[in-house]
Amino acid sequence: MLFKRGRYSGYLRPFSYLVDLFVINYLAMEIFFENMPYINFVFFTSIAWIILSIKSNFYEIYRFTQVVKIFSLLLKQLILFTLIIFAFFGYYNHVSKDPNQILKYVLCVFLFITIFKLTIYYLLKKYRVLLGGNYRNTVIIGKNKKTEQLEQFFKENPVYGYQLQKVFDLRSDEKVALEDCFEYIQKNEVDEIYSSVAELTNKEILALIDFADNNLKILKFLPDNKEIYTKKLEYDYYGFLPILSLRKIPIQEPFNQFIKRVFDVVVSLIIIVGVLSWLTPIIAIIIKLESKGPVFFKQKRNGLDYQEFFCYKFRSMKPNPVADLYQVTKGDERITRVGKIIRKTSIDELPQFINVLKGDMSVVGPRPHMVSHTHMYAERIDKFMVRHFIKPGITGLAQVSGYRGEVETDEDIINRVRFDIFYLENWSLLLDLKIVFQTIFNAVKGEKKAY
Repeated sequence: MLFKRGRYSGYLRPFSYLVDLFVINYLAMEIFFENMPYINFVFFTSIAWIILSIKSNFYEIYRFTQVVKIFSLLLKQLILFTLIIFAFFGYYNHVSKDPNQILKYVLCVFLFITIFKLTIYYLLKKYRVLLGGNYRNTVIIGKNKKTEQLEQFFKENPVYGYQLQKVFDLRSDEKVALEDCFEYIQKNEVDEIYSSVAELTNKEILALIDFADNNLKILKFLPDNKEIYTKKLEYDYYGFLPILSLRKIPIQEPFNQFIKRVFDVVVSLIIIVGVLSWLTPIIAIIIKLESKGPVFFKQKRNGLDYQEFFCYKFRSMKPNPVADLYQVTKGDERITRVGKIIRKTSIDELPQFINVLKGDMSVVGPRPHMVSHTHMYAERIDKFMVRHFIKPGITGLAQVSGYRGEVETDEDIINRVRFDIFYLENWSLLLDLKIVFQTIFNAVKGEKKAY
């Protein structure tokens, strides 16, 4: 495929931050550098800009965002940034600066930022129309006035990058069954499903939600007077048409992806250089002395978007032909003596920081399962596939909440999925840090199911 489907690069938003910060600090040096504590200015304004931008959603620009919304964000940011700059010079009152000079600086900053922001916005639109990139395959389920408006919106606005594949009528003489819709969606690589709640019964709504969750499809509803129970819904507007999204996954936001990736790379490098560099030779010698076989054990697991990857561990069992089929149980005779120790302390998991550095995994996220178990749970456990909307992790919220290790009953995996879904819907860097520290604490304390 020549051009990228789906979302634009996750580095675009961090790149926008860097460009804006460069403009802010470069113009400050050019306009009023003399007799000014420039290092303090750079530090203060950069931190203030980032915090202000996050709180004001200044970089929350999507394919369906209207230009008027962009100018609204720019105006709000201009006012608040002006107050921040005057506050800086108010604090450093010994630095004599003409207020007109400060206003000139602020206006120049926002002139360049506005030009850059609008250029990126319109270039992406041209990219979708002229080159056919950054598109999303969509279908509409249900036919009424609202879905006809959405169909017309998709057809008349190719700049948004939505390629409508089909509209399903569930109620007319030529109606189709919901199961036929599901079959079409699976066969035609549909990315997003739009549905009118008014055209579905409560049973059909639940079936549609379950299908979308279990098949990694984005589901959005056209709202009406029906209630979609306790789902956490998000409002967006396509033109003047309100659209409801089933769930918002914070990690999928480009800036959050950047922050999480930086966190993963920093932590993995610290562990690889600071711990694995000297611990691996020691563990390797002990493993080799006790049993024949490789030092590392690698196993196929399912990760982001259900893609398979090799997950690395220190070998803790005797080589055996059923390692990829049967989970370790308490008192498992396959585990070596050194294996019992490294499994109890979670040392066997440390090579997975190589997976993190490669980008297959994250430090924190849903634990990946063996491929055979993933297939089994996907069929038996409702919403199990939702976990694959994000990268798997070395540790996760479910693990520090008592659901690590062997799955003894369906209740164990159901609760694991429940915690994993809560994590992906409520992610924050602070939550990741809390889980990391809780994992370290549990490893030192010792856990009941660490075998």
